Amino acid sequence: MNTSCLGVIGLGTMGANLARNAARNGARVILYNRTGEKTDAFMEQYGKEGEFVACKTLKEFCSAFKGTKVILLMVKAGDAVDQMIEELIPLLSKGDILIDAGNSHDIDTMVRERNLQKNGIFFLGMGVSGGEEGALKGPSMMPGGSKEAYEKVAPLLMKMAADDGNGGKCVTYIGPEGTGHFVKMVHNGIEYGIMQLIAEAYHLLKVEATLDNADMGKIFEQWNTGYLESFLLEITAKIFHKKDPESGEDLLDLIKDAAGQKGTGKWTTLAAMNYGVAVPTITAAVDARIVSSAKDFRLKMSNETVLARDNGVSYDKALLIEMIRDALELSVLNAYAQGFQLLSNASDDGKWNLNLSEIARIWRGGCIIRSNVLEAYQRCFAGDEASREQLRVRFSEHRQLHWRRIVALGALHATALPAMSASLSYYDAYRSAWLPQNLTQAQRDLFGAHTYERLDRPGSFHTEW
Repeated sequence: MNTSCLGVIGLGTMGANLARNAARNGARVILYNRTGEKTDAFMEQYGKEGEFVACKTLKEFCSAFKGTKVILLMVKAGDAVDQMIEELIPLLSKGDILIDAGNSHDIDTMVRERNLQKNGIFFLGMGVSGGEEGALKGPSMMPGGSKEAYEKVAPLLMKMAADDGNGGKCVTYIGPEGTGHFVKMVHNGIEYGIMQLIAEAYHLLKVEATLDNADMGKIFEQWNTGYLESFLLEITAKIFHKKDPESGEDLLDLIKDAAGQKGTGKWTTLAAMNYGVAVPTITAAVDARIVSSAKDFRLKMSNETVLARDNGVSYDKALLIEMIRDALELSVLNAYAQGFQLLSNASDDGKWNLNLSEIARIWRGGCIIRSNVLEAYQRCFAGDEASREQLRVRFSEHRQLHWRRIVALGALHATALPAMSASLSYYDAYRSAWLPQNLTQAQRDLFGAHTYERLDRPGSFHTEW
């Protein structure tokens, strides 16, 4: 088998850059795009970067392989993937490998793998993170499905993947069936959470600390150290300094405050509910984007609603900035923790045997949520008690109080902090020896005879209330 040959179907931004990445790493890359103009444009712009074979039809595309076909699908998730697979099946042979590297739902990937197995065709569902630049220079890749197929394509993927910062590459076999796409989905859920937390820190710095964009850019540059050092903080600092080329104004101030989403955050919250895992920071981030999208309604309500603000609480600006930083860090740590808890529970339920330490490792380079703290999580999941203690120490009394005071300040000043508030409530609930759900159980038993358990003896009980 010639694993240095890769077919790429779909030459959008990500597909084109992954094709270029493979060619730069010595692969012969066979190209096909349903719209032939994109293939022509690709060849004109990048054709000299490596060995590319441009094809106009799927038949020509499949005939260009000299041996086993290894095909990377970079088409829109959903029906488009199924349609492309259906068109390819008659042109494939036993032992050929299809890799879906889009943001497909893990359940869809599981069904596709099982169906293709019947035809003797290998299938991998591979999450890819890193955006446009990562796809070209080295992404984090999360392949799941046929392990036999992974071992055949691993040499090329290893060359294409980002470095993990410790001599390794940001790719590993995730597990069976749709686990690659499941892990990528959770990655994106964590991404939603962290992005919302950063937005809330920006809100506080702008409204409470009354900083301008230039000062906030400097603040985020200063914060980009320690456990907060990350790709997302790095790009946030850059955003504050960017000017609109036409008006000369700060570009950020000209962008409409209504966030879009492609669904992976919602999938993460739905999966968490299915597996019985609390991911409130991620859920709050999804809700925040939904609320933000109702711009017209918010404008209307801002003129009609009376907001009661308690302005009696205020802090020195330097202390306030320090408090916001601590609140951001501890909330971010909780966002990662929620994602890893979901991965752990899903792995146990599906008997996937996910290696959380390896997942943390391959997220350390190339991907959107890459961060210094992932090294600590990597070591934690490998059983390093010292790293576990380092994470616990971050929640020291003074940082916790800063976190609590920031969330309280937001409530008193009518500043919405949904993700920070959710992170704090999550932290408090999981560290409470007693929660008031004994009352919930009593209510359920009274109106629905759902029974309850007791603290003083085993069994299920019902009372005639």
